[in-house]
Amino acid sequence: MLYYLFEYLDKHYNFIGAGVFQYISFRAAMAIIFSLLLSTIYGKRVIVFLRKQQIGETVRDLGLQGQSQKAGTPTMGGLIIIGATLIPVLLFARLDNIYTVLLIATTIWMGIIGFVDDYIKVFKKDKEGLKGKFKVVGQIGIGIIVGVTLYLHPGVTVKEKIKDVAVVDTATVNNDVPKFSLEEKSTKTTVPFLKNNEFDYASILTWISNDLGKYAWLIFIPVVIFIVTAVSNGANLTDGIDGLAAGTSAIMVVTLGVFAWVSGNIIFSDYLNIMYIPNAGEITVFIAAFAGGLVGFLWYNTYPAQVFMGDTGSLTIGGIIAVIAIAIRKELLIPVLCAIFFAENLSVMIQVSYFKYTKKKFGEGKRVFLMAPLHHHYQKKGYHESKIVTRFWIIGILMAVLTFVTLKLR
Repeated sequence: MLYYLFEYLDKHYNFIGAGVFQYISFRAAMAIIFSLLLSTIYGKRVIVFLRKQQIGETVRDLGLQGQSQKAGTPTMGGLIIIGATLIPVLLFARLDNIYTVLLIATTIWMGIIGFVDDYIKVFKKDKEGLKGKFKVVGQIGIGIIVGVTLYLHPGVTVKEKIKDVAVVDTATVNNDVPKFSLEEKSTKTTVPFLKNNEFDYASILTWISNDLGKYAWLIFIPVVIFIVTAVSNGANLTDGIDGLAAGTSAIMVVTLGVFAWVSGNIIFSDYLNIMYIPNAGEITVFIAAFAGGLVGFLWYNTYPAQVFMGDTGSLTIGGIIAVIAIAIRKELLIPVLCAIFFAENLSVMIQVSYFKYTKKKFGEGKRVFLMAPLHHHYQKKGYHESKIVTRFWIIGILMAVLTFVTLKLR
């Protein structure tokens, strides 16, 4: 909203300083500062409110060290992250940008699913919360909305870099500006570590017949649904010990913020030889607010946690990260960047599959890990949760650096 106010003041009254709101970098800086202040200052009030309403965590006895001390700790703290994200976004972001609209919709949608899950756990005294099938339906629902919008909306385009300068007299009038084709709809994405690193989902069908290219949505939309579901579940599984989900997510989000900014900048996308996505730079403002909310939440969530994010936070975090990655055509980097989420998901899949297999074959189920998800395995081995969290953060940083390396390592 402030963007439009200062744009009006700059255009009609030459208001001094109003022009800075045209810069994404300025608005992103303001968003992260505002988000940090909201989450740290008002986060305490939210925690007090949750405690007064007796919205506390019900902890099942899993035989983990220090587990009993967590009982009664306020949950639904994801409301702090959601509020600290949406308020700065509404103030500083361009609300006519389709990427911003999609991310706001994802935040609200996934926040509602997580809130309902936490509500059932706390007030209905049902430890299982919202039934898994309803969670999946919700995740599929937002996946369809995101997939269809990105596929059909005219504002979601890319520009191809033109290598043959002799044929680009209409591409630019300034020799200092990189040469790109006109904006066009595309289902291309980025494949890490490959020299010709662009892959078109439509090519899965066009190798059969070029006429099938118009049915690329049959591939693209299911891929979006799968990614949104997988990443949101990964974040949900990672939220098991103090500071783990929020800290690792902050690392991932900041990394995606850099990718969003360079992908939406014609100069840097040319220099790094990556896909140029018009209007994608605006995602940086949302990411800045989101990162500020996560870091501010960590103020109260680090060991010993004063509040838990609950599914209200974890499902929302995963959904947002997935949509950002898809929007900037970096979803195939998720196994690298979101390696912590991936490992947590994989550990559960391996544990369940192996247990069922051995039970069917030998009559007695066996386990690969002492406990799944993975962070509980290390707790069972006697590691203090602060040490586990710190080491997972370090791994997250290393994977973020490796993700940056993919820009040039092809």
